[in-house]
Amino acid sequence: MISTLHIKNIGIIEELTIDLNKGLNVLTGETGAGKTTIVKLLMRFYELNKGSIMIDGHDIKDFSRHDLRSLFGMVLQDTWLFNGTIKENLMYGKLDASDEEVKNACEMAYVDHFVNTLEDGYDTVLDEETSNISQGQKQLLTIARAFLKDPKILILDEATSSVDTRTEVLIQKGMEKLMEGRTSFVIAHRLSTIRDANTIIVMKDGDIVEIGNHDELLEKGGFYASLYQSQFEGSEI
Repeated sequence: MISTLHIKNIGIIEELTIDLNKGLNVLTGETGAGKTTIVKLLMRFYELNKGSIMIDGHDIKDFSRHDLRSLFGMVLQDTWLFNGTIKENLMYGKLDASDEEVKNACEMAYVDHFVNTLEDGYDTVLDEETSNISQGQKQLLTIARAFLKDPKILILDEATSSVDTRTEVLIQKGMEKLMEGRTSFVIAHRLSTIRDANTIIVMKDGDIVEIGNHDELLEKGGFYASLYQSQFEGSEI
């Protein structure tokens, strides 16, 4: 398991070391706060102009992009599936996966039953816009693909933002299984989903303004507390 992430001199983050062994880690803040940018820097979608990002003491610049990205599995708000069969989409993260491995991954992600209700099952072809399945089903398939890849670092970006309540329950259960034994980052707006996180990193205007767990951050009465109160105005905190 990856144990530490060290960020130095990036934007207005002077120096930050995150202990990744303490369970679930969350990045939160308002839209545009810089949460997704950190992830893109971590995966070298952008190159750093200055500063450094270290994973377990190794600078990410010393990895090839392929080797670096092979460490990650991602479940994004905007799911990425392509015009091909469901099986081909699932195997994108592990091209030599067996049929049994594909099926097991889908069972772990609570999507095997849905696939088997389709006339062509795992050979069902997704259309160009993948509009022949729902948003929730797309996200469950993306979770299954991450299970199949078996990454060291898992990034979940707003993974339940656009789905109905019933599917959200399945997605949450799938994500909880997926995070077992892995370094996990969740990028989230909805604070109700992250109360149990061990480490919550709060961002505002590109800066990390607070770090702590839910109770600690509420007690501080700072930016996280105001975000939480604004989301649960009129309800008990």
